[in-house]
Amino acid sequence: MILAAGKGERMRPLTLTTPKPLLQAGGKTLIDYHIDRLRNAGFNELVINRAWLGEKLKAYLGDGRSRGVSIDWSDEPQPLETAGGIRHALPKLSNKDGWFLVVNGDVWCDFPFAEVPRPQTGVAHLILTGNPDHNPNGDFHLEDSGKVASTGGNMLTFSGISLLHQDLFSGAFGDEAKLAPLLRRAADAGLVWGSRHTGEWFDIGTPQRLEQLDRWLNNERSP
Repeated sequence: MILAAGKGERMRPLTLTTPKPLLQAGGKTLIDYHIDRLRNAGFNELVINRAWLGEKLKAYLGDGRSRGVSIDWSDEPQPLETAGGIRHALPKLSNKDGWFLVVNGDVWCDFPFAEVPRPQTGVAHLILTGNPDHNPNGDFHLEDSGKVASTGGNMLTFSGISLLHQDLFSGAFGDEAKLAPLLRRAADAGLVWGSRHTGEWFDIGTPQRLEQLDRWLNNERSP
């Protein structure tokens, strides 16, 4: 699942007329980077949620066939935040073992999606990364055992990439709910695992960070 329903308040004025996943860096939309990397890793069936300017997103991607994938759209009557949006899409994500990959639509990362570990127990595996300047205190602690804790030394930042189990969403919470508090409660119960990505990662939360990614991609592609 690619999370793409956010309004992108901090990206204004860019997102007043363009949904954030369709913003470009390095001559390519943010969501096309995800789709290409997911397809190349063997993820051919995608669910994408949409709300703000969602008609533009669907008009751009269609059913995904032109990109070698199948896209099932999860339409939200109102923005439901991350956990709410995932729970709303669960009927489209159901499979025999209950696990599915989730990627935030507003990050750029060179993490190899095919290598996301599948835990034998618990309800989530988080891909964590080093702390950027805008999140110096991190989000989670990664223990030597591979377990994730909500507090501890050597805090790391949640990359927005995770393998989640449907049981994570079985508890009671409001329709509009964020994912982080849900993950922290599960971590406190010993149900979350994680691993650290040491490659490139960008959180595209502001126009300045989008410009930073654009410059980096253009420099990387220069001879």
